[in-house]
Amino acid sequence: MHHNDQGTTGQNLNETTLTPANVNQTTFGKLFSYSLDGSAYAQPLYVSNVAIAGGTHNVVYVATEHDTVYAFDADGAATNPFWSVNFTDAANGITTVPYTDLGGGQGPIIPEVGITGTPVIGPKSGTLYVVAFTKENGNYVHRLHALDIATGKERPNSPVVIQPSVAGTGTGTSGGQIAFQSLYQLQRPGLLLLNGMVYVAFGSYDDKGPYHGWIVGYDASSLQQVIAWNDTPNGNKGGIWTSGASLSADAAGNIYAIIGNGTFDANNGGPDYGDSVVKLTPNGNTLTVSDYFTPFDQQTLQANDMDLGSTGFTVLPNQPGPVAHLGVCSAKSGKIYLLNRDNLGKFQAGSDSQIVQSIPTALGSGPNDNDYSTGTYWQGNVYFIGNGDVVKQFQLSNGQLSVTPFAQGTQQYGYPGANTSVSSNGASGGILWSIEAGGINILHAYDATDVSKELYNSNQAGARDKFGAAVRFTVPTVINGKVYVAGKTELAAFGLL
Repeated sequence: MHHNDQGTTGQNLNETTLTPANVNQTTFGKLFSYSLDGSAYAQPLYVSNVAIAGGTHNVVYVATEHDTVYAFDADGAATNPFWSVNFTDAANGITTVPYTDLGGGQGPIIPEVGITGTPVIGPKSGTLYVVAFTKENGNYVHRLHALDIATGKERPNSPVVIQPSVAGTGTGTSGGQIAFQSLYQLQRPGLLLLNGMVYVAFGSYDDKGPYHGWIVGYDASSLQQVIAWNDTPNGNKGGIWTSGASLSADAAGNIYAIIGNGTFDANNGGPDYGDSVVKLTPNGNTLTVSDYFTPFDQQTLQANDMDLGSTGFTVLPNQPGPVAHLGVCSAKSGKIYLLNRDNLGKFQAGSDSQIVQSIPTALGSGPNDNDYSTGTYWQGNVYFIGNGDVVKQFQLSNGQLSVTPFAQGTQQYGYPGANTSVSSNGASGGILWSIEAGGINILHAYDATDVSKELYNSNQAGARDKFGAAVRFTVPTVINGKVYVAGKTELAAFGLL
């Protein structure tokens, strides 16, 4: 799944091939690439030892905005994909959605919108779940597909049209119900598979509306809709977008979502949670808000388009110190928030002193749009790369983050900064990986014990390691000695030369 695990920590602790000693421009670089038919905003996903194409292969799965899902040989032994599935049918009026249909402006995704959120794979069932967006003879439709990872064929009961509704008095209400409107809802976050349920979350297209933030839950076997939750049922906006990060979950099965700009009245007993971290507890066919945190300056954040929801929520492993169950996120303001998952803090006027810690102006280089980087965790370190900023490593000690970075890089990233992932062999050999988007993709690798030490970047070897144009918010996937990165035109694999 997106960022590797249900806590969205971004770490792979089972990497035994790639080490700080061999990831350098002499011994490491681009091995092969595959062409794509559209931009890949979704993170590549990997499954080992799949019975596919008459043999057993490691497979990497990629989804594109052209509404295509590919299954490629993860080791580069095949020229063509094992299979690919496209969800359009032009002869019958089914196409991807032109970006010009989505509010008239350029928007965040061009020139077409199809599959945006990272799919999720259930390895036990061998099923890939993905949401495709299509335009069908003038109508706009989101569908949840369940595909056999070996063949690409639809599972029984697949696909299903996503069309929830909830009671409410907010924007778009008709007859006391708010119906999901596909035209205004961007399926940006990665999908979450948790306890037999597939959770799909929605934000908006460049704040065009009327829209709300939605979480819709489906039974992973029958694809029956079980849950529909709207974060501003008596208000408006509140998109869940998190720069592509998935909803996260803890070991007890609670779900964490971060909500962007929108109506907030939960402090007065209302049901609207704009600019909030919400802890959702599944209970039958409902999601119950069991706790939440909203910054004291929520009104200022909303007025200045400084969403709290610009990143995902990272569930940290149990920590020593006064608070064992911590979670971390940041916001467009560049502030880092460290929260107690057992007591998120709700809303407090005047300050955020009720939470574990907040670090203002920690990330980014300007007055706004400072962070879209979901925190990556490894061995007591939390890593971010803000907009217009350098890679920064904060350390946890006695339940608190270092107020200033323990270490930081020198390369300044442009917009929008970068998301990261980490590979290691347990507690040793840690490497922090990122993709710099600046016209072309640049893959970076840093020593995870001290990110001031860059081990490698894909510009060092001239043209050898170039891998196409970039899209924003993308995350490298690192596993079994290879690093998979996707962009506008291709999926590339890096490894030992």
